[in-house]
Amino acid sequence: MKILIIEDDDRTAQQATRALTEAGHVVDRAPDGREGLFLATGGGYDVIVLDRMLPGLDGLAVLGALRGAGQGVPVLILSALAHVDERVRGLKAGGDDYLSKPFAAVELVARVEALGRRPVQATATDRLVVADLEVDLRTRRVTRAGRAIDLRPQEYRLLEFLMRHEGQVVTRAMLYEGVWDFHFEPQTNVVEVHVSRLRQKIDKGFGRPLIRTHRGGGYSLGMEDPVPAGGDGEHDDR
Repeated sequence: MKILIIEDDDRTAQQATRALTEAGHVVDRAPDGREGLFLATGGGYDVIVLDRMLPGLDGLAVLGALRGAGQGVPVLILSALAHVDERVRGLKAGGDDYLSKPFAAVELVARVEALGRRPVQATATDRLVVADLEVDLRTRRVTRAGRAIDLRPQEYRLLEFLMRHEGQVVTRAMLYEGVWDFHFEPQTNVVEVHVSRLRQKIDKGFGRPLIRTHRGGGYSLGMEDPVPAGGDGEHDDR
């Protein structure tokens, strides 16, 4: 299975990662709630192990955002808050299981594997579609006109951000914060480089291009004229 661990404590994260990896699973780790939510909403995970007390966004806020977005991936809450009231609170917030710290590695693996055997109902949010471009958020499979497109992780994150803002002009600053998770740096051209690479894969060889460049440092994705979210709204289709 593919498992996401959202845990800020390095020692706990290493213990859980080692136990699950040795059991044959693929494990990703996010050290805070904000990054964890971004990875989790990208889909593709069979189970999420979620710490209750996280920097950025706490565990229950992450869980609420996931469930609010229609994500049905099973979530095991991991917490030092072991009182029965806290366990009930976590389960009512949308958690599927609750394991108190400190925990035995063998029990963690058993609980994660039990959650992974539960069927997950597919939802409308499992897929993003713009024209003939489709992204399966659970598998991260990208196709256009039925043709599979292989993207690097950062290209995938950029495409997902643009698709979630379909029909809007997004500025370079928005992309820096939403995709790269740092503040706008006008001296760098990392956005331009990645947009160029993504455009080669998404638009080259197809009909009308979906990715547009806008004067003033913005981009949009879609077939219709976009609504400006920044910049002057002018564009040239490149």
